[in-house]
Amino acid sequence: MKKHKIYQADAFAHKLFAGNPAAVIPLEEWLPDDLMLRIAQENNLSETVFFVPSETTGADYDIRWFTPGFEINLCGHATLASAFILFEKLNFNKPKLVFSSQSGLLTVTKEGNRFCMDFPSWKPERKDNYPPELLPSLGNPDVVGVYFYREWVVELNNEKAVRECTPDFTLMRKLNEMVIITAPGDTADFVSRFFGPAAGVDEDPVTGSAHSQLIPFWSEKLGKTKMFAKQLSYRGGEIWCEQLNTERVTISGDCVFYMEGEIDLTNLD
Repeated sequence: MKKHKIYQADAFAHKLFAGNPAAVIPLEEWLPDDLMLRIAQENNLSETVFFVPSETTGADYDIRWFTPGFEINLCGHATLASAFILFEKLNFNKPKLVFSSQSGLLTVTKEGNRFCMDFPSWKPERKDNYPPELLPSLGNPDVVGVYFYREWVVELNNEKAVRECTPDFTLMRKLNEMVIITAPGDTADFVSRFFGPAAGVDEDPVTGSAHSQLIPFWSEKLGKTKMFAKQLSYRGGEIWCEQLNTERVTISGDCVFYMEGEIDLTNLD
């Protein structure tokens, strides 16, 4: 099949041109990995997501996510966008939607206009030794602590420090890893920003998967299980969070439809 539908939606936003845009491509069967990566590069968004009907017990679809640089093992905003497209455009009508992924089964439920995603809980561990480029790439800010799970998590003193951070992406690219900065929020329980130059995305507008780490981190620090978070990118994003237990969190947000079209691969060869 040479032509495929493509949708785009803004996740973790209640109005257009906010939150994080994701390209969503439903498939009947997987395309070659290198082709999916090339499509993601052509889209030039932080994530392009593909899904196919699943043969996994208990799952509706298998899902995969690609940055312009490589495939990633978990992406929140593109999962939210996929659920939005399935519920709102593709007539999915079960009470819950289950994706099978590299990070296990991911369940999404629709609650009014908001989508609630059940994700793994990845508590980052404090690290005293970290790459020498890490803090200089962030402008050598005052740091409360440095932690790691899938990405480096750097805790700063306050929201102002997170908002005003001006990274050196050339230096950060040498880390070959992604970086989260976070702090208590002024009008939210916590705030964050996410930098991924190694993945081809200097700053991601809103990063759902980062909250698999930030929710257990802040739940412990704040002594709360339910929290409201903001990602302080130029587009901005709002995330409703809950620490369910030591293994799972929920990450919830709104989504706004932008466009649909068709990919034509007839001139590929």
